[in-house]
Amino acid sequence: MIYVTIGVLSRIISNSYINVFQKILTGSGNRPSCVNFYMYLGLFILCLLFIPYIFINYTNELIINFLAMGILGALGNYFIIKALSIGELSSLAPINSYKPIVAMIIAFFYLNEIPSLCSILGIFLIIIGTYILHYKKQSNLQAVLYRVTALIFSGTEAVFIKKIILITNVPTSFVLWAISGLIFASIGLFLSKIKPNVPQFKTLLLLILSVTIMQYSTNYVFSKMNVSYALALFQLSTVLSIFLGVNIFKEKGLIKKLIASLIMIVGAIVIILT
Repeated sequence: MIYVTIGVLSRIISNSYINVFQKILTGSGNRPSCVNFYMYLGLFILCLLFIPYIFINYTNELIINFLAMGILGALGNYFIIKALSIGELSSLAPINSYKPIVAMIIAFFYLNEIPSLCSILGIFLIIIGTYILHYKKQSNLQAVLYRVTALIFSGTEAVFIKKIILITNVPTSFVLWAISGLIFASIGLFLSKIKPNVPQFKTLLLLILSVTIMQYSTNYVFSKMNVSYALALFQLSTVLSIFLGVNIFKEKGLIKKLIASLIMIVGAIVIILT
């Protein structure tokens, strides 16, 4: 239990700092597709330390999940970076609480699961939190749209990550995640026809290390508990992201954003626990 707790805390802290480093890099003029590509490239280089010791049995099931995970992961990270490049970290972070709603909608259409009254209450709390967050404020709708798009991709990606963990193990799933992400991030960079410029090395290195900690701890926690429960616990990173946004980027409205995020976190937990 103590290792799971450490894994959850590591994921919460590292995930918040990932967004900080992504925002710093894009704020310095680096394009989101370039940041995404170099992030996965750095992860792949780190994974070279693991690949010689990992045996992978390439079955059709593994390949399908590998491709789906790569596409969804690369797109999810790209749109997160895109959103952070034009929006406030402290305003975009609470939107992550919509993940349970995305899961509920998918379950309704594909699994015929009808939401309970408690789940509807959770949705209502998230809507209230969103209203408080953006009340009397000219929100950057484009940034919000990018963040919601990233949320859909990353929320769906979690299902395929869990499946690969069940097929293989935590270290192998991490290596496959990095490789698949690099493949599709490279394709995205090529299609964008942008000449890749190397971002600030120190900040990029901190981003790569943070992503390494975040994803490995995520995979470990997924291997020990239900994905939906883990996603609920990960929502606690929202509060830290708000503090980082206010203190590092001098974003305003700390109290209002904290109240909104806490209401949305409660809503997410209510949905998942029911």
